[in-house]
Amino acid sequence: MLTALKNYATPPSTLAGRLSLQSLIFASGDGAFLAGSAVFFTLVVGLTLGQVGVGLTIAAISSFFVAVPMGKLVDRYGPKRMWSLSAVVQGSLFLVWPFIDSFPEYVALAVAMEIAGTLSGTAHGAYVIDVLPPSERVESRAYMYSALNVGFSVGAFLGGGAIAFGTDVLRWAPLLSAVLFLANAGAILRLPDATHDVRSSEPRVKPEGIPAIRNRSWIAVTFFTGVMWTNQVLLHTVIPVWLVTETDAPKVLVAVLFGTNTVMCIVLPRLASRGIHDVGTALRAIRLSTVFFVLTCLVTLATHETVGWLTVAMFFLGHVVLTWAELFLSASGWTLEAELMDPRRRGDYQGVAELGGTLGRFWAPAVYGFLAMQWGAFGWLTIAVIVVLAATGLHASAHSGRRWLEAHVPADVLADARADAPAPAEVAPAGPPTMLDPAAPLPESTGDLIR
Repeated sequence: MLTALKNYATPPSTLAGRLSLQSLIFASGDGAFLAGSAVFFTLVVGLTLGQVGVGLTIAAISSFFVAVPMGKLVDRYGPKRMWSLSAVVQGSLFLVWPFIDSFPEYVALAVAMEIAGTLSGTAHGAYVIDVLPPSERVESRAYMYSALNVGFSVGAFLGGGAIAFGTDVLRWAPLLSAVLFLANAGAILRLPDATHDVRSSEPRVKPEGIPAIRNRSWIAVTFFTGVMWTNQVLLHTVIPVWLVTETDAPKVLVAVLFGTNTVMCIVLPRLASRGIHDVGTALRAIRLSTVFFVLTCLVTLATHETVGWLTVAMFFLGHVVLTWAELFLSASGWTLEAELMDPRRRGDYQGVAELGGTLGRFWAPAVYGFLAMQWGAFGWLTIAVIVVLAATGLHASAHSGRRWLEAHVPADVLADARADAPAPAEVAPAGPPTMLDPAAPLPESTGDLIR
């Protein structure tokens, strides 16, 4: 058992280990600022909560408009170069935060941070798909996801410590994030070049292939995936507010539930990703994610009528189930990205993914909050129906997207986009995944949501 646990905790490859270290550094720097950002903006910068919200909304809108151009930059100049450049820019911008003392300056810096973050996310996604061997992509990204959550936990601890020492220390806390982001840039530069980073004597030209914005199936995939990711709105906003205002559960339970989610997202991503290697198995994970999302809605609405320890137990059950929805959705997304992108235009496709994903989820905080708080049980059922419809749309658009690629991308080029399926002899009998059985596939869904 100890050997199995050790193997489970070991990176799938040396490259996956290096990418995971980078994820840890990035998340530590980002988490250190995010954990104390609300307090920083109000007590140090002197903003109201309303001003903070307006600034974040403006920044999000700016990200929406630059997503596609950033993808084109990544394809033109290479993902690793753009990724490291974005880390340097973000680190430099963190150095400015201690000197901000007005709302216009806050908005300007928030927009700049969001634009740099959009470039970072687009370049990172394109680089990872480009550099990892197809057969290792899903398991390696699952390991990186665990490292990312460890980093956010470390960052949250550091940010919380800065708050504890008062505003004088908190004012200069962004300098720690700056150092970590600059270290992150150095870690990125030490990574191997991806295929599209290799320089040649020929002048750079626009990538071949049809622009991603003209692939309606890909836009639909990213939109419906964005809707599926509204599980995070339940996790971070709706369920905590519901717990505090609509049930008799102790308020401190909110922090405990977040801790449960964090631990599961550190330990279980590789487990959830087992057996996912093509569009079919990714969509099977989508069905599982949807079932768990619906169960979360049913369990949470029931807490309105329960009392005492039963309410606490129900919230724990709902949070565990919702975390499994998140884990299966993450694992499916890594495969769908590799399978449904034109390998020649991965930056472009990542940029459009940012666009479609934003459209799929930006509305959720207001809509879900209204449905849960104003409509009660019927509202929770409506939320569940929204996600079931999104899963149905995702199934149809994913199959359509694969057909689109096969019709518009040369077969030899498209072969690079396919994750390697395990040989039949290597696939274990179907059943629940287990850390002690590394070959265990993803369990079959209890129901087909599109039939």
